[in-house]
Amino acid sequence: MSLGTPRVLLVNDDGPPGAESPYIFGLYQHLTNHLKWNVRVVIPSSQKSWIGKAYHINEVTRGRYFYPRWPDGVEGETSDTPRPLKEQEVAEWILLDSTPATCTNVALHNLYPGEIDLVISGPNFGRNISAAFSLSSGTVGAAMSAALSRTRAIAVSYGNVLRPIPIILHEPAHNLSVRIVEYLWTNWGKDPHGTRDGEVDLYNVNLPMIHKLLDPEGLQVYWTRTWRNSYGRLFKHVPAVQGSQKELPLDNPNSLPGLVSAGSAAQADYLVFKFAPDFQPLINPDLSTVPVGTDGWAFGMGHASVTPMRSGFAEVDFGGTDDQRELKL
Repeated sequence: MSLGTPRVLLVNDDGPPGAESPYIFGLYQHLTNHLKWNVRVVIPSSQKSWIGKAYHINEVTRGRYFYPRWPDGVEGETSDTPRPLKEQEVAEWILLDSTPATCTNVALHNLYPGEIDLVISGPNFGRNISAAFSLSSGTVGAAMSAALSRTRAIAVSYGNVLRPIPIILHEPAHNLSVRIVEYLWTNWGKDPHGTRDGEVDLYNVNLPMIHKLLDPEGLQVYWTRTWRNSYGRLFKHVPAVQGSQKELPLDNPNSLPGLVSAGSAAQADYLVFKFAPDFQPLINPDLSTVPVGTDGWAFGMGHASVTPMRSGFAEVDFGGTDDQRELKL
């Protein structure tokens, strides 16, 4: 692999440009216009957050060509077959009706085999710090998919802090991202225990979207470890009448089957649940409880973080050696 100008695949989990995917068009412009890198784009046709590294294995994955237009990529035509660019169209992208990890694998092995040196996943609309978010993230999952195909990968996420996020922060975030990405590409780290021939498998980059991005010195950037946190209940019980959308009047809408109040036993028979997590302890933790040097600490301090990662669950050192691995029961 040449260490010159990389051939890049850009993927994400937020889908094509729009309200749920406000950053991919801008980062594409910075990669192609500022760094002059050759970038291919293969992304899900719709929002696919919190899907991790899942693949569709029973469905037929279908796709179409997408032609984003100036100024923000939101307006654009699709086509079942490739065609020449029209006026105001920026490039030809590909939308797949599938998961982020599927987009990565199909691009690397079917669409552009042997033509990609680096996969950039993102920028995600939201943070992907800590174990709780990273292990669930479609953005990190797409990068993990690349690493397992022995391709360098960087996941990039822009963490929501201000609501709404001022548009004025987009450009400095893109500028910092491409600086980090370019640095990592030219200074890729070593990991003798990784999947990729002694190199770091992938990097997880997180930027808080805060006004400090506008300062002349910008954000400080820290090497970090993953904050080993956890979450609790992610779903709530949704009362519903079987075969209809009519709601039942639960005494407590957050009650779980088997724990409903007296007189509502029939309501517990319906197994209907909706994703409704309480992320406040993860988003706004007491910083005194977050280990210094982790991505959670860096984000809480208003810094950007770069976390080298491996494409697998980390095993625990059980004290064995290569010739002493038998488990004695």
